[in-house]
Amino acid sequence: MLIRLIGGKVYDPANEVDGEVRDIFIDNGKIVATPPHDRRIDKSYDIRDRVVMAGGIDIHTHIGGGKVNIARMMFPEDHRNDPVSRTTRTRAGCGHVLPSTPIAGYRYAQMGYTACFEPAMLPINARQAHMEMADTPIVDKGAYALLGNDDFLLRMFAANKDQQIINDYVAWIIHATQSIAIKVVNPGGISAFKFNQRKLDLDEPHRHYGTTPRQILRQLAQAVYELGVPHPLHVHGCNLGIPGNVETTLDTIEAMEDLPIHLTHIQFHSYDNEGDRRFSSGAPRVAEAVNRNSNVSVDVGQVMYGQTVTASGDTMSQYRNHLLADPNKWMCMDIECDAGCGVVPFHYRERNFVNALQWAIGLEIFLLIGDPWRVFLTTDHPNGGPFTTYPHLIRLLMDRSFRSHMLSQINKSAAEASHLTSINREYSLYEIAIMTRAAPARSLGLKDRGHLGPGASADITVYKDQVNKEKMFAKPEYVFKDGELVVQNGKIVKITQGATHCVKPDYDKTIERSLKRYFDRYHTVALDNFKLRAEEIKGNGSGVLAIHPCRTAKHA
Repeated sequence: MLIRLIGGKVYDPANEVDGEVRDIFIDNGKIVATPPHDRRIDKSYDIRDRVVMAGGIDIHTHIGGGKVNIARMMFPEDHRNDPVSRTTRTRAGCGHVLPSTPIAGYRYAQMGYTACFEPAMLPINARQAHMEMADTPIVDKGAYALLGNDDFLLRMFAANKDQQIINDYVAWIIHATQSIAIKVVNPGGISAFKFNQRKLDLDEPHRHYGTTPRQILRQLAQAVYELGVPHPLHVHGCNLGIPGNVETTLDTIEAMEDLPIHLTHIQFHSYDNEGDRRFSSGAPRVAEAVNRNSNVSVDVGQVMYGQTVTASGDTMSQYRNHLLADPNKWMCMDIECDAGCGVVPFHYRERNFVNALQWAIGLEIFLLIGDPWRVFLTTDHPNGGPFTTYPHLIRLLMDRSFRSHMLSQINKSAAEASHLTSINREYSLYEIAIMTRAAPARSLGLKDRGHLGPGASADITVYKDQVNKEKMFAKPEYVFKDGELVVQNGKIVKITQGATHCVKPDYDKTIERSLKRYFDRYHTVALDNFKLRAEEIKGNGSGVLAIHPCRTAKHA
């Protein structure tokens, strides 16, 4: 089918298009420069005075995996408060903070998002996580395999194994789990917690293995870089949520030297300890370091007020926070030789000093980092708040007067401690398109997503241009997924199944000899059953396994 979108204001930063009025042509799911001369237009949409962007891409959202399901089971109140009825097109579901799989897909599409990535998939849980993502309709999916606390890797570090062997193991994990990137959570700290260490700073040795978080980060970042995986090592650093952790964050950036690194939910790692309450904003220092180091990208993990549930592999942090659980229930657990997880419900309150300052710190980071290609819009769903709060967050970034009004509503001491009153910046539509579309696609190596140039998959969102940007971004007029109209005026009109994205770096397959011996001795899952085959991804209903190229050594 040949489709024409007529006269929209196009924001396509990947192709340096900033609000130009253009027609867009879609031919069989792909964007083309001009329609073939021997073809007639099958369907036209008059979108004059509308804002046109590529489909949104969420680079960090917890939508699948063990901890997400545990959180769903722990929080029946959330399901009772937000039931969604079945329609002729859509399935029933429930949940606001942690929606069920079909509802997550619908709500992302209804906001104009067409791809979302699970950032912490335990390798041993990859099969189940991919099944959940396959049950999430419309949007494309992908996952980052979680390493850095697994016993096999820590044994290699303790034995001072060669970097090439580390690389082979990392590549094998990516293949075995059908992943697109590598994530590390509290490097070494989850494992150290099992040995009764209650903290592990960047240069503090693990009680059992002797390795430090610095070594883990350096060698994993080196492996990801040398393998040519497009997305840098995705890092949840040490000391999450602890006042004064800004020093660790700055030391982590320094430790990487020129190695590419992505620091995730950076808001939770940007706390200083000045003032009477020993809790203050470290956002200016972090933003300055990011601005100075072009090898560093971040997503923010913005705190949004209201009820949520925190679900993380960082057992050490979650155990520390369990006394703050609201409602008062929590869970921490070990997961074989891989890692662990913790689930702690939480309610962020605007009148609470710490919560209000967390909210302000996130916004400061957004507004003080100069390059929108290296800062991505996230709430670390659901940890900082549900992804459905994105339109409100976008308005905070684009509208200074609205931001000032919201600042006046929060805890007075937090507002006075914030730097927001001195920041005049307002994001433009072009910058919003960068950090929610073009930049995530570039970072993940998705050359056919995140832009509207010829050859791109026709993932397109059309908004009514409104002064109130929250209303604008909450309800697109049209959303196309691979050239098919899936949302019209906020309503789902068609259900499609997005692709699963992955990479396949080269490696020496003899690594399986030592892995086989290890699995036979220590794991309850056989090596062959641990590995997830491409046929299983397709059989789960994902349909397409989109394999993206790694960078070659020449371009690494």
